[in-house]
Amino acid sequence: MYKELSSGIKISITRSISTSFETYLASISWDEERFSMEDFIASWQTYFQENAAWIEKIPAETLMSAEFHEEMAQKIDEVIAKILNEEPTAQQIETIEALQKELGTNYSYDCKAEAAYIEQLLKEKQK
Repeated sequence: MYKELSSGIKISITRSISTSFETYLASISWDEERFSMEDFIASWQTYFQENAAWIEKIPAETLMSAEFHEEMAQKIDEVIAKILNEEPTAQQIETIEALQKELGTNYSYDCKAEAAYIEQLLKEKQK
């Protein structure tokens, strides 16, 4: 069912998952101990219901289908894995290291999205 959607809708779904996941992780300060898949899913559902036009383009019978829900769960897992496995850029590492040296902090980060969060956090502290 998911495979039958237009590429535009699939891209929009992926983007909504990515945005929601990164926003959710920022809301819990990227603290793995506080992570809850149920809370993330609730956050994503709120996001797409309020912000995503793609939801209106998918037939109601598809949205209610157990098969579609299984495919969406798989897509969520894939998007999360991609986010968590994307390495920080050299520029991010350089900027974060310089900010940490200046501010005397020692934040760790494992992926590009978390590095973006840490970089923003450090820039706010710098102000």
